[in-house]
Amino acid sequence: MVLLGNRGRKVNREAVLTDYSKKRLLTYADSFKELAAGLSFTYREEEGDRQQVLEKRRLWEKQQVICKNMNEMSNILCGVAAEAFQLETIPDRKYRKVTQALHQERLCVTDMFFMQSKPSAKGMTERPVLAVRMYAAKACGIRTDEVADMLSVLLDHCFVPSATCPYMVDKEETYYFFVEEPIFMVMPGYARAIRENESVSGDNYALIESVKGHLTVLLSDGMGSGEKACKDSETVLDLMEKMLEAGYDVETAMSLVNSTLAVSENGYNMSTLDVCNIDLYSGMCRFRKMGGAATFLKSNAYVEQIQVNSLPLGVFQSRDTETVTRELIENDYIIMMTDGITDALAMAGSEELLSSYLADLRETNPGEMAKKVLQLALMHGHGRVMDDMTVVVLGIFRVR
Repeated sequence: MVLLGNRGRKVNREAVLTDYSKKRLLTYADSFKELAAGLSFTYREEEGDRQQVLEKRRLWEKQQVICKNMNEMSNILCGVAAEAFQLETIPDRKYRKVTQALHQERLCVTDMFFMQSKPSAKGMTERPVLAVRMYAAKACGIRTDEVADMLSVLLDHCFVPSATCPYMVDKEETYYFFVEEPIFMVMPGYARAIRENESVSGDNYALIESVKGHLTVLLSDGMGSGEKACKDSETVLDLMEKMLEAGYDVETAMSLVNSTLAVSENGYNMSTLDVCNIDLYSGMCRFRKMGGAATFLKSNAYVEQIQVNSLPLGVFQSRDTETVTRELIENDYIIMMTDGITDALAMAGSEELLSSYLADLRETNPGEMAKKVLQLALMHGHGRVMDDMTVVVLGIFRVR
């Protein structure tokens, strides 16, 4: 990407990939498309030895997973090739003020400007990014979050380092990127109980912020219990994390993980996958489930149960996931759980028990809230832990 900043002093210039780089990316994209086309064909059932027929079917299914992955990689490369940014220079007076102030902190700034993504076909735009080319004049360097605080004061804007921004500004001159601070923050809390006679839980969870201001929370329940279930759910989360960081959207990543598990020869992995994706700028939250237990959204005394009837991962190769979208406000709580909790509560004979309990709950600390939900399940399960139990509570709070 060619970045032309303040040195050019030309306002609202457009930064795009060089024609040569763009052509290379499009060539790679075409190659992936061609390879995918070579693997894509309709399977026709053949007569013959049953084992050979099953092996051919299995091979075809694997080829279709690879084909799907290649098509998605092609789409990502085409998207990168089409990226364009509008560059906006900072007025000279303000530019000098910032560079002089940072220089007093032994930071040498050689360029600085704002970047704004051009609107996509869907009319979506990213928030402006502040690009600062600089290096530290002192050996120990300075943390980028400290630089963000200084820039916020100097430019009268709330900045935080981007998700890919290095932790420290060191002696090597390079670009550092700062983004608008999100409006909301998420405070997580967890509680879990391991199934009786087992040493490890088959439930696993992860919080991923691959793009600043967009948090993805994953909860997976491995089939069964013990080390095999733990390994299965860890595999699901690991695959999801790698795909999200590579640039896949959540729905595509879920589909590819499902297809991969459906044709895996490493034994059945029918783990559940519960996904909560939160935009920390707008407060929009999207829930997606593959066999996951119900999720609860608590807003003061109002509690909504979010349930999507779906099978676990790996049952069918091709799956569509239903998305439930809600807008969050300050002091909302999202309560995710595995079916060890819901099964224990079902012994009480009332599906509305947890909703009523959460509605009356006045606890505001997500960790304590998670513990109370776990204690409720243990009480109604008569103290027995017949399945792994995990509760993840996400508290939504405004930061500005």
